[in-house]
Amino acid sequence: GASTYEISLACLSRRGIFISFGNASGAVPAFPVLKLNAKSAFVTRPKLGDYIADPDEFASRCSDVFNWLKEAKLKVGIDRTFDLEESVEGHRYLEQGNSK
Repeated sequence: GASTYEISLACLSRRGIFISFGNASGAVPAFPVLKLNAKSAFVTRPKLGDYIADPDEFASRCSDVFNWLKEAKLKVGIDRTFDLEESVEGHRYLEQGNSK
């Protein structure tokens, strides 16, 4: 997002790939493509629909994620929970980039 893209670009290795996904701190602003030139880096902004094209692929990806969770290869951090009545506050919390 907006608050981390400069750091992400700076830490790229030669031929590294800058992947912009999500906007928790705001959208990444436009930047000159020549910033990528020094390291022959790449940039992409993927969207989920291009990686889950049909129901079978969706089921396969879901299976992967749940297996990673079960095998503790993927850990999910939950820093705060909200009751259903607080759903508006929960959305604001996420939109303001407060989640950890």
